[in-house]
Amino acid sequence: LGAWDGKNLVGTVTLLLDCPPNQPHRAEIAKLMTRTDYRGRGVGTRLMRAAESLAVEKGRTLLVLDTATEEGASGLYERLGFTLAGEIPDYALKPHGGLTGTLIYWKRIGQIS
Repeated sequence: LGAWDGKNLVGTVTLLLDCPPNQPHRAEIAKLMTRTDYRGRGVGTRLMRAAESLAVEKGRTLLVLDTATEEGASGLYERLGFTLAGEIPDYALKPHGGLTGTLIYWKRIGQIS
């Protein structure tokens, strides 16, 4: 999904719906990116709400994501109702070298059977 300001792409979010056969109820946010000059203007919030709506439309009841421990969007996710499940240290490489941990979040969405 994308957010546009006129002809300029200012943010994107990737929603993964193709989960393993034993997890048909789950969707995953794989990447949320907002141009730095558009942060704090609601772009990420609108993208996340659109992704959640699409997941519900596709019958999903659980949404999961992870974000970098350093410089991640944990505050945004918590404001949107996600629950922190835990942290994995040294999970991924930083863009300019070194390792960073990741925070794992989850949220129940839609109708729960």
